[in-house]
Amino acid sequence: MDKFLDSLQEKLGPIALKLNENKYLGAVRDGFMGAMSLLILGSLFLLFANLPIPGYADLMANTFGNDWAVFFNVPYDVTMNIMTLFVIIGLSRSLAKSNGIDDLGAVLWALIGFLILTPVSSFEVNSAVSSFLPMNNFSASGLFLGMLSAILAVEIMAFVLKRGWRIKLPESVPSNVAKSFDALIPGLFIILIFMGIRMIFEATLYETAQAFIFQIIQTPLTSVGTSLPATVLVIIIETVLFSFGLHGPNIIGGVMQPLWLSTMAENLAAFQAGLDLPNIVTYQFYGNFIKVGGAGGTIGLALLCLFVAKSQQFKTLGKLAIGPSIFNINEPLIFGLPIVLNPVFIIPFVITPVVLTILTYIVMTTGLVPPTNGVNVPWTTPPIFSGFLVSGWRGALWQVMEIGISTAIYFPFFRMEDQKALALEKGQSKEVYLGSI
Repeated sequence: MDKFLDSLQEKLGPIALKLNENKYLGAVRDGFMGAMSLLILGSLFLLFANLPIPGYADLMANTFGNDWAVFFNVPYDVTMNIMTLFVIIGLSRSLAKSNGIDDLGAVLWALIGFLILTPVSSFEVNSAVSSFLPMNNFSASGLFLGMLSAILAVEIMAFVLKRGWRIKLPESVPSNVAKSFDALIPGLFIILIFMGIRMIFEATLYETAQAFIFQIIQTPLTSVGTSLPATVLVIIIETVLFSFGLHGPNIIGGVMQPLWLSTMAENLAAFQAGLDLPNIVTYQFYGNFIKVGGAGGTIGLALLCLFVAKSQQFKTLGKLAIGPSIFNINEPLIFGLPIVLNPVFIIPFVITPVVLTILTYIVMTTGLVPPTNGVNVPWTTPPIFSGFLVSGWRGALWQVMEIGISTAIYFPFFRMEDQKALALEKGQSKEVYLGSI
């Protein structure tokens, strides 16, 4: 077994390391992480306008007037509804640092490139025509265009600057002024290239790059990537990587997070409009219903260590792990039991989240539990409370059942390892213990 594990680690390690070190995936991950606090707070304000509590809306209307919900919609509009802009800022800044160029200039030119490709609408009032950029162009529907625009703009800028194509000023000129002039030639290339892209798409049936990407790339990719089979496959890869000491969520997150956040934003927009929620698999589905207690759905294992363990080793670990586990942090279990490179615990560590994924998908598809409303509660929100926030009382009840399912799956494997630890504490050899099972 040890030779097999070493061989698997040797084969998987380099692949996972390359994915984790890929500058584009890393930049995408940094872009979303940088915007995460804004997205969480914005969606929470929308939740305050739609709390699933009987009589809440009437109380607020009687207190603040019939338009009371508008107050809560403003933070949502300036965060979630323009999330693409924030992702572009974080992504381009991270990619600029990877390329060794000025990050502020990269951010500005990435935004310019995206805005050049963004469709402009117009309306007429009193014979005067006014142009505007619709807010939905900056929401989830513009997310993929924003990411691709940022990557292209930063790479153009890096390409130009690394070849020395810049306006050089005397050393006596202040550095901030010199940096501004440094960006002139790269900026010219960015404008010309992005204008060329815009003109090409205007000559097609799609008319805009955003319509093309949304219809040809974003919608199909999101549909396939957030299907049940794809989600199960992602969970298996994630937990298998974690089983060998590689941080699966960080490695896979750069690929899957844009898809999950896109469906999350669609659900949140539908929730705000009072429409049916269109997506089952979202960022909340993954973070709040699959990773109950952390990666591997280990909340049940933590409870077993705390309340059922007979060995002193597992009892102590249960006391240390239960606090973090409540907030979906399970490194004490992963590295303390350990689960990493432990052939016994690896089995339920992979099986449990797969079972939770399939069952949660079924109960949401059949309507027993409402799909997640898109409110981006932090992933550290304790189970039951998080379920209530994103899927109402039925979501909270389902998480209670998930805790029971997690406990049941982990129990036989936990019992085996707990008895082994107890036998060793009593001075019995491993061979004697194994022979008594």
